[in-house]
Amino acid sequence: MQLTGLLWGSKLLKRVEFPSAEVLGPEASVDEIKDLIKKKGQVFIKPIFKGGVGKKGKSGLIGRASDIATALKEKERLYFAEHPAGAGKADGVTFEGGVPAKNEVYFSIAESTVFRAPTMTITHHGGVDIEELTKDKIKEVPFDPLTGLKSFHIANALEELGAPSEIISPLVQNLPKLWTLYNNYGMNVLELNPIRMSPDSAGRLVPVACDFKGSFDIDDPAWKRLDLPPHLFASDYSEFEQEINQLRTYQGQSDVFVINPKGTITAPTFGGGANALVTELLGERATISSDFGGNPPYAKMLEISKIVFKYWLGQSNVLFIIGGKANNTDIYETFRAMADALKLYFQTSGPVPIFVVVGRCGPNLIRGMAYMKDTVESLGLPYRFFGFDCAMSEVVNYALKVDQWMEKEGKKQLKEKMGI
Repeated sequence: MQLTGLLWGSKLLKRVEFPSAEVLGPEASVDEIKDLIKKKGQVFIKPIFKGGVGKKGKSGLIGRASDIATALKEKERLYFAEHPAGAGKADGVTFEGGVPAKNEVYFSIAESTVFRAPTMTITHHGGVDIEELTKDKIKEVPFDPLTGLKSFHIANALEELGAPSEIISPLVQNLPKLWTLYNNYGMNVLELNPIRMSPDSAGRLVPVACDFKGSFDIDDPAWKRLDLPPHLFASDYSEFEQEINQLRTYQGQSDVFVINPKGTITAPTFGGGANALVTELLGERATISSDFGGNPPYAKMLEISKIVFKYWLGQSNVLFIIGGKANNTDIYETFRAMADALKLYFQTSGPVPIFVVVGRCGPNLIRGMAYMKDTVESLGLPYRFFGFDCAMSEVVNYALKVDQWMEKEGKKQLKEKMGI
């Protein structure tokens, strides 16, 4: 999950006019918290964790307060709380107004690998871990994405579950709005747990979202219309990942994850399949896991390479440029960008003793390799290039052997040769 809690979730729900609990962020003033307590009777204080960190309640990481003194004490306790499951440290808290209700509902939409279709999961036994429910208490309903989630899907599911009749009508009226949010903004998971069925001023029940979880397909540009901050889509708070994620703005992918901050092989990788194989075989020797496929233009690949080299080239033994057989990626454009970034690094940061290993095939391969060859030779770097007739696993194993040789004696020899 990239987005959890109501701090941002409530903003998304407002786009489709789905009710949610009132929420204040970590910057809320004492007066604002007092007003929320006075209005709602109580507030729940929840720590803000990066990504989809669950089971906060079971871990004792949710506070409840009906007066300002208790609320501030809970804020102090939870503001930088550490999750016992090792999921990291919190960065602030939210204050969520209490929502009185007798009934709670679990609802989610996600892509199902079983049904090969978007699937609604619903139960009126909400507020619990969904995996703890028996099959007779939960309904999974696949539906056609062309027609979307309809009222009858929800009505039929709730009636089959034996849900109280008074909650069915308001859910039937409101839950289809969530398909609009899911479908229009590039989501692949949307979960509300719990939805509390709270009476309005006229006594009618209204579904109110009291928690939110969401995941987005970051290669679908639809999520950009939500005006969410880029840091929500980084896998960590490292400066490297933050800088790369700023480039999720146009053609080509820029997926990165730091594997080992002390690694010795930096491998800009192209393609998801190549990324999986390379990451597995390199293990802890790799600095990063990456996928820069999708035919990135020269300007984007140049910026990506400059960032990667700035953070990792100085500590690496091997620059390992690897990918499978490209269908639409212009090898010349990507190699030209990486070679130019390498020259810029040497000009601004000085020469580094590094061995360049390349394994690639696809459009304009020979032209791209020729440009890369001219560049690394002009910089005085050793290199080895592999083309379409070489198995990727063999190329990865070669890079590992070079790394071991560089570690043992190669780096020292190269420094002497380069006069470093």
